[in-house]
Amino acid sequence: QVQLVESGGGLVQAGGSLRLSCAASGSNFRINTMGWYRQAPGAQRKLVATITNGGTTNYAESLKGRFTISRDNAKNTVYLQMNDLKPEDSAVYFCNILMLGRDYWGQGTQVTVSS
Repeated sequence: QVQLVESGGGLVQAGGSLRLSCAASGSNFRINTMGWYRQAPGAQRKLVATITNGGTTNYAESLKGRFTISRDNAKNTVYLQMNDLKPEDSAVYFCNILMLGRDYWGQGTQVTVSS
């Protein structure tokens, strides 16, 4: 049973930084793409960033330059470094992995940015 455990969310002032982590466990299969999505209240879940097992990254255009995604394949862990945070970045951030053609989701971690 695949499990994704997220950590690193919290409350931060505008201009601050947070680093999210998501560790995948429960399977020995190779993970293809790992990524982060976010969902604000009343809004749809949206892409933040993804990274392939080869290290190719993809970002939401509006987040380029402030957010950085990375992964440690040996630990099956994906990270999201978020800098210069803004109140509009407040949302629940969800970890996602693609493995054997199936999507898996974490439970989400709340990020709140105060002005």
